[in-house]
Amino acid sequence: MTTITSSRGNTEVVSARRTELHDVSDIICLFSHFTEAVFGRIDVMYLLEKSNLALTLCNEKNEVIAHAVFLDYPNWNITDQSDWESFLHENYINNKCTPLNTLFMHLFVAKEEYAAGCSQEIVRRAFITVPELQFILLFIPADENLEPDMGNVFEKMMTVPGSAADTNFTLLVCPRHWYHPQLYVRKARLEDYDDLMPIWTRQSETLKETYSEYFLADLIKCQDEENQAVVCEDGDTAVGFMSLCSQVNVSLFQECFDLGPFHGLCKPHPEDILKMPQKPSIQEDEDKSNQTGQETESVSSQNFEHIHDQDAAVQKDGAITVSHTELLLDDVRVKDFKASATLLETEEKGAFHPVYRGASNAFCIRLFCIDEKHETRSLDFLHYVFKLFPDKDFCVILVPHHVPEFHLIQSFVRVVPFCTSKLGQELYVFHRAGLLKSFNVRRATTSDLLGVKMLIKTLSLNESVLNDLKIFTLARRHPDGIPVQAFIAEVLDQIVGISVIRDEMDIEYIRSHYNIEDFIQFNHHEQEEHGHLYHFVLNPIFRHYTKHFLKEILRLAHKSSLYYPIYPQHVEGKFQNPCAHSLTSALHYMVPVRPRRQIIYPLEELGINAPSEQVSKDQLSYSLNHINRKLVLESKASINTRIVVVGASDVGISFLETLIFCPHLKFNNLTLISIHGLPGKDLPGSKHRRFLINSHCFNDEDYAQMSLCSWVNVVVGKMTGINRAAKYVVVSKVKKVPYDYLVLCTGQKYQVLSPTGADISKLPTNREVISKWPQRYTGKVPSNHFTLNDDQDCLRAVHWLKENVVNSEGNVIVYGNTIDIYTTVETLLSLGINGSRIHLVQPPLSSNVTCLNNNEIESAVQEALSKAGVSVYYDSILAQWNEGDDPDLITCAAFTTNTKPFKLQCSAFFSFAYRTVDYETFKAINDACLVFDGRLVIDTKFRTNDVSIRAAGPLTKYSRRYYVDEWTHSNFNSKEIGFELAASMLNLFDPTPKPFSKPPEGTDRLIPTYKGCKIKGGVLPGGYNYLHISKPEMPIRLDLELALCDHGMEIITGEARHGNYFRMHINKYSMVDSITCFSKEPFPVSNYICLYGQHERLLNDLYYRWNEGQITDLYSYFREPWSMAIYHDRFIDLKKELRQILMSEQVPGLPPAAAEPPPEDPVEQRPCPLPLREPVLRYLRRHRPNCPCTLRPGPTAPDPRRRQYRQGETESGQRRVLQLRQGGGTAASTSLAWGDAALHQRRGTSTGTLFGIHPPVTVTWT
Repeated sequence: MTTITSSRGNTEVVSARRTELHDVSDIICLFSHFTEAVFGRIDVMYLLEKSNLALTLCNEKNEVIAHAVFLDYPNWNITDQSDWESFLHENYINNKCTPLNTLFMHLFVAKEEYAAGCSQEIVRRAFITVPELQFILLFIPADENLEPDMGNVFEKMMTVPGSAADTNFTLLVCPRHWYHPQLYVRKARLEDYDDLMPIWTRQSETLKETYSEYFLADLIKCQDEENQAVVCEDGDTAVGFMSLCSQVNVSLFQECFDLGPFHGLCKPHPEDILKMPQKPSIQEDEDKSNQTGQETESVSSQNFEHIHDQDAAVQKDGAITVSHTELLLDDVRVKDFKASATLLETEEKGAFHPVYRGASNAFCIRLFCIDEKHETRSLDFLHYVFKLFPDKDFCVILVPHHVPEFHLIQSFVRVVPFCTSKLGQELYVFHRAGLLKSFNVRRATTSDLLGVKMLIKTLSLNESVLNDLKIFTLARRHPDGIPVQAFIAEVLDQIVGISVIRDEMDIEYIRSHYNIEDFIQFNHHEQEEHGHLYHFVLNPIFRHYTKHFLKEILRLAHKSSLYYPIYPQHVEGKFQNPCAHSLTSALHYMVPVRPRRQIIYPLEELGINAPSEQVSKDQLSYSLNHINRKLVLESKASINTRIVVVGASDVGISFLETLIFCPHLKFNNLTLISIHGLPGKDLPGSKHRRFLINSHCFNDEDYAQMSLCSWVNVVVGKMTGINRAAKYVVVSKVKKVPYDYLVLCTGQKYQVLSPTGADISKLPTNREVISKWPQRYTGKVPSNHFTLNDDQDCLRAVHWLKENVVNSEGNVIVYGNTIDIYTTVETLLSLGINGSRIHLVQPPLSSNVTCLNNNEIESAVQEALSKAGVSVYYDSILAQWNEGDDPDLITCAAFTTNTKPFKLQCSAFFSFAYRTVDYETFKAINDACLVFDGRLVIDTKFRTNDVSIRAAGPLTKYSRRYYVDEWTHSNFNSKEIGFELAASMLNLFDPTPKPFSKPPEGTDRLIPTYKGCKIKGGVLPGGYNYLHISKPEMPIRLDLELALCDHGMEIITGEARHGNYFRMHINKYSMVDSITCFSKEPFPVSNYICLYGQHERLLNDLYYRWNEGQITDLYSYFREPWSMAIYHDRFIDLKKELRQILMSEQVPGLPPAAAEPPPEDPVEQRPCPLPLREPVLRYLRRHRPNCPCTLRPGPTAPDPRRRQYRQGETESGQRRVLQLRQGGGTAASTSLAWGDAALHQRRGTSTGTLFGIHPPVTVTWT
């Protein structure tokens, strides 16, 4: 907050923030005649899209009173944006401007009376926001002068003699030292104590309580060669303090952190062991997405060329790289510092760690504090402190996990800890060479080939990078014709980085498949301004210049956006890894882009209405990362809090997905503990997945587009203990994984069911053994007994069946009464096992609701089982395996029934009869004294009785104080639960202030309401594709539900036994409540999920058409072109907008809510009011590439007067074109291309309803 004074003596308290889109109208209101004269004609929206920095000053009422925009090239079209540096050097004297330290002001507007104060405040904030910024430049026409209020901010830059640069334009400069100067650093003295104590107390109350108030004085007093204390001062006042020590326990750091890139913080020694073993370790094998060995990344001084006058060094041949992700994974060999650096199996098998014999090469910062006003100048300390330790190359600092990254360490490199690190703090490293300011980026030339070769010679991808560099130097484009550009980063004439980009040719695909418009406005970017990041190599000691490197690439290449895809690794039995990023990669500064839900188009039915191939083409899915001009100077908040998630369930994956897609946050310490690692590593469409019912929360494409392994550490194993006091999780009884927050999402799993042990020779019945059933089996599990809980279990079962059963004569017993028994039977049949060898044994039901809960479908499934020869047994309880012995292999199984027992020969036994919390999970929870009442007890905020432990999913139940024992997370959509869990925890980490509203009194006793639908789908016996979508509810028999007075209406087409059954339930509020599909033909599941919760009027007057007998097949009905707009992922936004209009107090053109609507004219109906029509037309116009219904705007603006619609035909005759004509007015202003399916007959008049919106947009013609 800053107080400024107007020319009239009034004062305003203003604050600066980044400009947002909703500020545009307020900014335009600040324009004056002076604005156009000095800055030219400005399109504010366009300028904001292309700006590097845009700042807005607001008063306490949040009114915009000033605004400025800064770019990295000159305002006015004086010279090419890539060539302004040479232009300045040729034409102006005393010019120290470089792309690293200079920005150009392209716009400044302010309220006239506050212009003087605002101009000074806004440039001050610009210097504070960008620490590297030294000069702000402004070109103005030579015949114009700045107003006196703003003229005091700038001074004229003098031209060289003979230059004609000032003939048309005058160059003005504002240097940093006028408003936010560099701080003076010196050794601390005892007299500084009085200045420092208030700062230290304000920022370190805990330290004061721990070490007493004189601790700071002791540090200043007890200085020697090893312990130093320095201060920075503004004027004669100390405003910052740093305590340093040359003694660093590097051996401890080497045990806890991956220090390979920094040569273990040691000086080189002849006996150093740096080479990887000849035989690759599991870590290497798993991290095939990585690109260099340990010795490659070291920045030890043996690889440096020393620079005497700078007391700094630059590494010549060590480098970290991000390279093109489309290369074969086998060609990639870089140490990945994020994805899988801490896999538990690797640690168990003894991963290689380098051994360093040299002396310590680092000093540490023990204590640091600085006044908040000068925080962005923290880096000024380092120039001085490196001179205090001339024999040390590294400065390190330890920071507690819960402390957000402050300005000083934002220029440091965070060292990735090992997952089992004993040190509960983060380690940051800075190399003295990082202080060099001569970081220059330029286009590559042929003469750079040798320097680049030296830089990347130890990288396995060096040939690929060199080949692409040669392509650029020779032809400037790839063999496929795509333009290529290459850029070199150099320091003191030494090459320290290289990047290769090409034009992004799939921009329409990206726009339609990813939410890229969350970050850019597409209509302000030309096709050629989108680039694809192909290679990115940068020396790790210059990692803090990565954003500048990217900014320069955009400027020199005339690009506004860069895209970087990460493709998945689909190798069975391997851990999924991203294709390439590392410690100093650009990925850290890019934002992951959320994928968009896609419409599954019925291309044959749509014909020429189908979207273009660019939009609908089928290609390998990938995770997309993005950077643009607006983002290069915007820092993400790094969260180092250790968040450990146990269980790769849908809830756990959804939780992690929500965290990693927060664009302004970067979570550095996300860890997943899972038995089989991350899901989604199998080949797409693998048959073994059909064993289990599908929840449709995530699929292969979703996993590929998330690339969780780029952001999440994976520990493979099972949680066997929790130490709440020491805050760590025990994995597989061996490893300890520390946490700050623990999230339990293990869910419930099928368990091995213990036989009752009944002696079937005595002919027992179920009544006699039911008290002993069900119980968990505690003995050794037979090798042919299978409980399937995830894809890896299914894959193991398939391999075993193919080896031992498929070609033999033994029986397969499937035991249970969940829907998984039917999908398993169908999978067994598809593997080639004869139905006569399959025995489906169902135990007694625990409730009166069956797993299918639909008599017609159950009859069709039973008929299919009978045709296949599958034997079915009901109400059967497992009594014995192999005559009651504990077998290594089950050869027979006996069951009791309500009458007499029976025995079956057995070669494989699949059990789905007993699903509960895993015993080892229960034991870990119980031993940790977490409240367990059948399930883990939580409150409405997902909290257990330990504030650091959260839990969600079927593992949990609500506390009894809520009196809702029947409602658990099992009743709700798992993906929604995971999202809400993440949302509840984001408030703990997000530094962005949010408005706080106190919840209504008493709501803390209510459980939250979740609205997402529950989904289950799969392939049932007979090859029937099954899908059931329903609201969250307590299970109730369908026949009882139909008998309820407020049940609503059912719409059913087809018959289950014919394989064309489609049932839709419309509730009493006319909303789609449930959908059941049972078909021989595949159907678009994701499309049908969109229908849930829609009003029947939105479904093209579904209820009316059904009553009129116009709908005979719902499958074909929902393939018609009109429905594509409803499947679009932006349709929900249109609904919200229309609802806001309808809910407004008064809408022009609409009758009062209580008034009766006028009677319909059989020839001409009342058209939809303009406020409702415009959002619909805007929606169609914007999403025309994705929707078959297209809109072609006419030359004139719509008239709000009454209109008449007339019919026409396209040349193809495939679509009707509805010409919109004004009554008694001009020619058509708009035409709608509308599918025939959107037309229906009523009262002899042909009409079309736009998505059935109420009131509908109705077209009538005579």
